[in-house]
Amino acid sequence: MQYRKFGKVDFEVSALGFGAMRLPTKEGKVDESEATKMLSYAIDHGVNYVDTAYGYHDGQSERWLGKALKNNYREKVKLATKLPSWLVKEATDFDKYFNEQLTRLQTDYIDFYLLHTLNEKFWPNLYKLGVLEWAEKAIKEGRIGYLGFSFHDKYPVFEEIVNAYDWTFCQIQHNYMDIENQAGTKGLKLAASKGLAVVIMEPLLGGRLVNPPQPIQALWDTAEKKRTATDWALQWLWNQSEVSVVLSGMSAMEHVQENVAYADVSGINTLTAAELARFDQVREKYRGLSPIPCTACGYCLPCPNGVNIPRNFGTYNQGIMYAKPEGARGEYAWMLQAYQKGIDPQDQRAAACIQCQVCEEKCPQNIPISQWMPVVHEVLGEGKPYQKSL
Repeated sequence: MQYRKFGKVDFEVSALGFGAMRLPTKEGKVDESEATKMLSYAIDHGVNYVDTAYGYHDGQSERWLGKALKNNYREKVKLATKLPSWLVKEATDFDKYFNEQLTRLQTDYIDFYLLHTLNEKFWPNLYKLGVLEWAEKAIKEGRIGYLGFSFHDKYPVFEEIVNAYDWTFCQIQHNYMDIENQAGTKGLKLAASKGLAVVIMEPLLGGRLVNPPQPIQALWDTAEKKRTATDWALQWLWNQSEVSVVLSGMSAMEHVQENVAYADVSGINTLTAAELARFDQVREKYRGLSPIPCTACGYCLPCPNGVNIPRNFGTYNQGIMYAKPEGARGEYAWMLQAYQKGIDPQDQRAAACIQCQVCEEKCPQNIPISQWMPVVHEVLGEGKPYQKSL
């Protein structure tokens, strides 16, 4: 296993981290026996960073992990979990959820604690309720080692949060397709410049970068060095000095074994100029597979009815780009759940479009948005076949 600096902390972290979000399941529950074997293999082969959260697997992830880290495994890893930001309504909720997490995880301290999925809505609420003061007190008491946050929003919001506090680390979605999405490469470099350790999530874009469609695979096949699509994606991240640890949500033992092997040969600045150029080619080829020419410029927003037009188009496009229709439908279903749970104040899905056509007057790409929206909902919400044109 290769190890890397973790920001300003006196700790060398394994290049690969174990993400406990996509554990193997059986009959709707975590397959604890198989998941424990996977975790044990990872730790026995040098993985020393394990990441979970309050809501993963509807709380089963933390409960399983508390049992799986027995037999001295707890002492071999740094444990990270996250405050469920969307559930916090008052200051007493900080201790309420944190104490519940300690019980679930069968521990009396969390090495790396994150404020989960910070965005322009959750961050102001937590800040107003005094989350930073609460966390500093917990750190002094030895219940938390270091404080960080995970992020899902646009770069300006990321910059605001990074500059608001002396964080130890942050967790961002990053991969060779998301260089300008959310925090993006710009956010990665900003965080690292301030001494933050940067934990990477979604390195494979939820599995979309695995088993790519034929036009993409053909590009990888012509590379001088032969790698799997998964290996290419992970090495692109490990090549960057600003990256501290790459989390992988693994759901089978073979995933753990393969990713450990990839991590063993990882390193900073190990990719050649020709290999880095190939990522640009792959990225452009993927984008060329998109049926809806949306650039996510946002000119169409705000929608009078709350529809997140770029997100709907992006999700639809990804189903075709990555040849992963079920993943796109899962993302669409999550948009509905976020609305039902109060995470999003409005239903942002295409289903909420009323064909008012206000957006079409603003779209620089002249996309017939009101015609595409019913198609998006039929395909992603009702499971009908994909359309590549109207």
